[in-house]
Formats: sequence, structure tokens, C-alpha cells
Amino acid sequence: MEDLNIKQLTLAVRTIAEEKNLPEETVMEVIEQAIAAAWRRDNGEREQEVRAELNVNDGTAKVYVQREVVEDPINDATEISLADAKKVKKDAKLEDIIEEEHTVTSFGRVAAQTAKQVVLQRLREAEREVVLVEFEDKIGTVVNGMVQRVEPRVVRVEINKAVGILPQSEQIQGEFYSVGQRIKVFIKDIERDNRGPQLILSRGNEAFVEYLFRQEVPEMETGAVEIKGIAREAGRRTKLAVASTVPGVDPVGTFVGGHGTRVNAVMNEIGDQEKIDIVTFDDNVDTYIRNALSPAEVVKVEIDEEAKRAKVFVSEDQQSIAIGRGGQNVRLASKLTGYELDIETAVAKPAEKKPKKNIEEGLFAAIEEQGE
Repeated sequence: MEDLNIKQLTLAVRTIAEEKNLPEETVMEVIEQAIAAAWRRDNGEREQEVRAELNVNDGTAKVYVQREVVEDPINDATEISLADAKKVKKDAKLEDIIEEEHTVTSFGRVAAQTAKQVVLQRLREAEREVVLVEFEDKIGTVVNGMVQRVEPRVVRVEINKAVGILPQSEQIQGEFYSVGQRIKVFIKDIERDNRGPQLILSRGNEAFVEYLFRQEVPEMETGAVEIKGIAREAGRRTKLAVASTVPGVDPVGTFVGGHGTRVNAVMNEIGDQEKIDIVTFDDNVDTYIRNALSPAEVVKVEIDEEAKRAKVFVSEDQQSIAIGRGGQNVRLASKLTGYELDIETAVAKPAEKKPKKNIEEGLFAAIEEQGE
């Protein structure tokens, strides 16, 4: 490809559009960007504002260089004096943008290579954009994918024709991924930045667990039971608060399933190193906090509504269970209930004190009676 012939380019538009399954306007835009880049390479300066227009009918292209009219131009590439501007456009005034037109028919070798690179890169981006548009309505769902590449910070997962990324923060801690492995992923978002659109996937978020339960618990579809809250530390532990809208339906039992079949099906997907606690939601905050801290047994709860904090008293033998390994149980329970929970040890059980006191009172009473 010695020189870049504009006529050949215009003929290529249709072919590229068909091959890449892209709209012709998109391909036109890409080629116009390439022509502008190539022209700047051959004739202009890097800072120039250049745009190109392709004329498909006669196979020519026009390049427009934009410069701002200023009193005292410092940079000729982007600015023009009023006197010079008036030569191009009679009624030019300060702060106008003046466009100078150049007709282009072909480019030298270096510029042609620049154009080719721009075309390839932009077409790849455009293709990705087209593929990702199909995913717009899949955001918030779980799909099957195949691990394509494993890098230190991200895992690339192929889904149909698209490739999404599973960042480290969205992975399940302690999970290993191998190329060619089939995994379920949650489609979290499509991020658009200067590198083009990216499909962001997750296995570590709460919604992934919720989606998996939805597949296993048909009663969620009918509305008989619902998930009221999820707190998750992926790979370690998840707490699920559930409730039932139908009298007589046990929400926890419904989610656990007979012999634990339902909760096991979810654990098979997220890995059995992650514990799942399913607790009953309650409108009464005191009860809800007690449930959320399970399996620990709670003696008493003191709630500070304004500060959204609560002091939770547990007996000494229950303290480590309430706090959990590395503070995990209390952390997840706080997240689940929306109250900052402080675990305190209850002083010796009040139940033991009472009988003593009664015996003493009885003694005094007996002595008094005798005295009478």
C-alpha cells in the first residue's frame, strides 16, 4: 500500500460495512477520521483541528482545518488573525471558527499507514460497540461464559461474540479460573471510556447470589417469599434476610430447600468455601438484629435510633460466635440491618442472682417473724 487512493477507499466502504456487519455511515465516519489523521500527518501539525468529508459519488475527499480568530495569534496551527481570516471569509469576526478547505486525492506512504492503523483500530471499536449494544438489556442478568484469558488483575470471559472483563474486585476470593472453563457471570455494566466500551462482569456482588437463588426458589417468582437484604463478602460468607408474604410459609425453609438442596445448588456455583446464613427478616428492629447475628444467641439489644447504632449483649461463651472470624459475623449483620452493631459481654446471667436474693429475703422475714 504505497499511496492511499481516496477512490479505492470510497469503494471499500460498502465491502467493509458488509464484512464487519456495521452500518455504512459508521464505516464512512471511521474513514473520514482516518483521512483527517493522514492529512495531518502529511501536511499539518499535531495540534490542528482537522475534519474530513468523503464524497462517495466522485471519490474525492475534502479536509477542513479549523482555526479560531484571535487578535494576536500565538499558535498558527489553531489560531488565525482577523486580517487573515477576512481573506477566507469576508464577515469574519473575533472568536469565530474559520475553516479552510483542502481537496485530497491521495496520501504518501507514511500517512497511508497512519490512516490504515486508524481505520483498523476504529473499526474494532465500532464492532465492539455493535456487539455490546446487544447486552444493554442483559445488564442485571446472569449468563454463561467461557474463560478466555487469565491475567493478574482481570479475567477475560467470552460471552457469545463479546468479551467481558471480570476485575479482581468482582471475583470470588480464593476462586481459580482456567482458560476454557465455563462459568456463570453477572452482567454488571457497560463502561464507556476512551479505550472503547467494556463489558463489566461480576461473580462477587450481592446480585449474583440473589439471581442464583431466584433460579432455585420458584416461590420468589410467585411473590410468596422475598429477599429483604443481602450482605456478602465473596468467597467467605453471605447473609441473606428473607421474609414470607403468605401466612404459614416458612421463609428460611423455603430458601434452604428440603435437605438443603436449594442452598447447596447455589453453593455449588459460588464454591463451598463461602458460607451462606439465611435469617428471617423482621420489622421489629430488636428481633431483626437478633436474627441477623445468628448463630449467636443474644441476651439483650439496646437500640439508638438516631445514631443507627445498637449495643448487643451476649454471654461470654457466645461472644466469639457473635463477632465471627475477623469480625465477619458482626460486620455482615451490621450491613444487613443497617445498624452499626457493638458486641458487649453481658455481666453474669441475671437469672442466677434472683434465687439468692429471695433466699436472703426469706431469711430476714423468718427472723423478723421470730422477733415478733
